[in-house]
Amino acid sequence: MNAIDPSTVPATTPATASARELTPLLTLACGVIALNIAAAQPLVGVIAHSLGLSLAATGLVTMATLLGYSAGMVFLVPLTDLVENRRLVLGTLALDVIAMLASAWAPGAATYLVAAFAVGAATSSIQMLVPLAASFAPEAERGRVVGNVMSGLMIGILVSRPLASLIGSAYGWRDVFVIFAIAITLMTLVLRKRLPTMQPVHRMRYGTLVRSLWPLIRSERVLQRHALSAILAFGAFNVFWTIIALRLAQPPFGLGANGIAAFAMAGVGGSVIAPIAGRLGDRGWTRPLNVLMHLLIIASMALAWIAGDRAPIAGLVLMVAASLLLDIGTVGDQTLGRRAINVIRPEARGRLNGLFTGAFFVGGAGASALAGVAWAVGGWDLTCALGVVFGVAALAVSLSAYSRNASP
Repeated sequence: MNAIDPSTVPATTPATASARELTPLLTLACGVIALNIAAAQPLVGVIAHSLGLSLAATGLVTMATLLGYSAGMVFLVPLTDLVENRRLVLGTLALDVIAMLASAWAPGAATYLVAAFAVGAATSSIQMLVPLAASFAPEAERGRVVGNVMSGLMIGILVSRPLASLIGSAYGWRDVFVIFAIAITLMTLVLRKRLPTMQPVHRMRYGTLVRSLWPLIRSERVLQRHALSAILAFGAFNVFWTIIALRLAQPPFGLGANGIAAFAMAGVGGSVIAPIAGRLGDRGWTRPLNVLMHLLIIASMALAWIAGDRAPIAGLVLMVAASLLLDIGTVGDQTLGRRAINVIRPEARGRLNGLFTGAFFVGGAGASALAGVAWAVGGWDLTCALGVVFGVAALAVSLSAYSRNASP
C-alpha cells in the first residue's frame, strides 16, 4: 500500500486531487511565491544606497528576507501539522502581499528591514506546499514529485533576479516589490479555487508543537546531516549571489542593470538538476550525488575567483559557468536532502521540512551578512575565498556519511 502522510490526510480523495494533478499547480505556485526570496539581490547596491546603508551593511538587504524565511520555517510551517492547510496557505500569502507592499513604501532602512523580514517569513508558505505534494505521492515516486515542485521554487528564485533587475532599471526598485505583490495576489486567487483542503489528523497545542521541534533535531541523524550540508551549500550560494551584482558593475565588466539581468538568467539552467536529483535519490544514489554537488560548489567558487582577473569577455564566460555550476550544486544538495527527510517521519513531515529549510536559510542569511563584510574588507578575492570555505565544509559533511556508513 502506498504511504500517505497521516498528519495531513486530504479532505478530498486521491481520485479528485492526485499528485499528478497537483504537481503542476504547486510547481507554478512555488515559482511565483519564490520571486520574493532573491528579488533584492541584483538591487542590493541601489537599495542600500537609497536607504542610507554603508558598504559593509549591504548584506543586510538580503539577510533580512532570508532570516525571516528561516523564522517562518520554524514558527509557521509546523502549523501544517496543526491547522487546516489550505486556510493556512491562503492566510500566509495574504500577509506576504501586505509585507511586500510595506517593503515598497518603506521610508527608511529600519522599516525596510522589518518589512523584508516579514516578507521572508510569509514566503515560507512555499514549504507548506512542498509537503502537500509529497503527501499525495507514492513513496517510490516521492523524490521525483518533490524534485519537480522544488524545480519551480528554484526557477522562481533564479528568474526573480533578472526580472527584478529589469523592472528596477525601468521603474525603480520599489516597483519591483509592487509588481511581485500583484503576481502573488493573482496566484493566491488561483490557489483559493484549486487547492484541496487538508486536515491534520493529530491535534496539539501550538506551544507543544514548537517544543516538539527540539526532540526531532536531537533524534533524527538524517535531518542533522542534511540540514548542516544544506546550511553550508546555501551559504556558498548566497556569498556569490549577494555580491555578484556589485562585482559585475565594476571594471573590467562594467555591466548595467540590463547586463546584470542577462547574467542572472544564465543561472536558471541550474534548476534542471532538481527532478534529476530526485529521481536518482529514489534509486539510492543520495550519498555519492551529495559529494558531487559539493565538489561542483567548490569548483564554481574557484572558477568565479579566476574569472574576476580575466578580460571582460573571457571573464564573463567563466563567471556564467561558475554561476551555473553553483546553482546545480546547491539545488542538487537541497533536493537530495529534502527527499531524504520526507521519508523518515511521515507524521512530522511539516515540522521536518520547516526545520530543514529554516536551517539552511539561517545559513544563507549569515553568509549574506559575511559576504558584505568580505567584500568591504577584501573585495572579490576574499568573497570567493569565503565561498570556497563553505563548499569545503559541506564536502566534509557529505564525506563523513561514507566514513560512518550512515543512512542516506
